Amino acid sequence: MTAAPAGLAREELLAAYAIEDRATPRVRMNFVMSLDGAVTLDGRSGGLGNADDRRIMGVLRALADVILVGAGTVRVEGYGGVRLPDEVAAWRTGRGMAAQPPLAVVSSRLDLAPGHPFFTDATVRPIVVTHSAAPADRRAALAEVADMIVSPGDAVDLRHALAALADRGLPQVLCEGGPHLFGALLAADLVDELCLSLSSVLVAGDAGRIAAGAEVPPRRMRLVHELPTDEMLFLRYARG
Repeated sequence: MTAAPAGLAREELLAAYAIEDRATPRVRMNFVMSLDGAVTLDGRSGGLGNADDRRIMGVLRALADVILVGAGTVRVEGYGGVRLPDEVAAWRTGRGMAAQPPLAVVSSRLDLAPGHPFFTDATVRPIVVTHSAAPADRRAALAEVADMIVSPGDAVDLRHALAALADRGLPQVLCEGGPHLFGALLAADLVDELCLSLSSVLVAGDAGRIAAGAEVPPRRMRLVHELPTDEMLFLRYARG
């Protein structure tokens, strides 16, 4: 376990969150929560973050091959296209990575319109993860604006989806939510890391947790580092 002071430069943050083995598939979760465990403020997770949190998110995105989100998060958080700054794109290409990571959305019902900014504002062609029992007309419509990963059966098979992403050269997955996708990944024992931003606010109310869904056996995680700032505490955990 290592502690680090606030005010780290981007290069130091890139080193702190570096992935040593980029060939082995990995799922890294990135979430923010309040001191009392709330995952949202006024209905959105963005209300809990600040500039430091956004800075860490930028570093995690710079290190990812693909950014994975649930359809509910796309709707609630207003995901559009993600574009890394030109200097970050150059840093990536200098290390053999694509300039920009694609966005991938997990959806069983495919209730996202092809005209949603997630598709129309995409920097690179996005990916839709679904299953073969999803509505055929919606699958056809979204196939016009995105690549499709379709698992067999009547539910999304996340293990199949991650293998398909790795086959496309996208083994390093950054998942940015939401709680139900986090819960499903936990249930499938697919979570390798949690990068947790702890916001110094108390929210109370009925806000949910960062993971939701069926109860799973406890997963032991190992604290890799803690990075304190004036308003946030950034924690990186890995499989124990």
